[in-house]
Amino acid sequence: MNNNSTSSTDATQAGKWTGRWSGMVSVEDTALAVTDTGGTGIPVVYLNGQFATQGYWRRTIAELGTGFRHITYDERARGKKSLRSADYSFEAAVRDVDAILAARGVERAVVVGWSYGAVVAAHWADRNPGRTLGLVLVDGAFPYDWIDEAMKQRIRKMFKQMSWFMVPMRVTGITPRMNAAQQAESNIELGELSRTSELGPVLDRLAVQTRYVVASGTSLGSKGDEQEVIRTSLDGVTARNPNIKVSAKVASNHGALLKKDAPAIAEAVRDVAGPSAV
Repeated sequence: MNNNSTSSTDATQAGKWTGRWSGMVSVEDTALAVTDTGGTGIPVVYLNGQFATQGYWRRTIAELGTGFRHITYDERARGKKSLRSADYSFEAAVRDVDAILAARGVERAVVVGWSYGAVVAAHWADRNPGRTLGLVLVDGAFPYDWIDEAMKQRIRKMFKQMSWFMVPMRVTGITPRMNAAQQAESNIELGELSRTSELGPVLDRLAVQTRYVVASGTSLGSKGDEQEVIRTSLDGVTARNPNIKVSAKVASNHGALLKKDAPAIAEAVRDVAGPSAV
């Protein structure tokens, strides 16, 4: 077996192998960089923030330890290795979850998503209740009408202004290999999908144990108490669906909680994974 790269077919066969694996998985018109710690523990697949990388999860993985099988990957045009694509849509992101799990031979998993990844995770779990062992949503998937025409223009302006320093940083993997317009439109699509009328019904239908880990304060691009107001939408979510609970409200802001509050995220994973989790 080549432990550096693989096609999705090869990786499906490799899914029976329990050792650590990293490589490339072919998906549609692209290929994604994937890491699978292997082992016989409960599989956990981690879905990144919109322009983040799989490395953000290393502290959570360390907290959970070898009793779980951890699967991380970099989305299209993210990180150092995942290739560009003609499709950066939300639906493509949801399809990629299926592709990665199939490639690694995993039928059922705990799904953990942060920020944009939380919305992807909620949609995937809604569509695949029988395959979702539990769901952890980390400071994302808040049903709130925060997008309007003024916000769309603000988003486009922000990404255009940031492009001058984001382009040279692409080689480091810190910023995505997407242009400013592509990043802005992806963010705007997230706003549309986060509307109460769009995301609310998805969360209301969730039939699996779901835990939120919620940050505090602001995030990149937000102003004043915008982010905290958006988070209040969880009150209605938890009131309507008994499967959904807030596991922790931490002091860290949106960008820092994966670094500073990995124990809280790990505890939420153990909770939804059930008594068989270590």
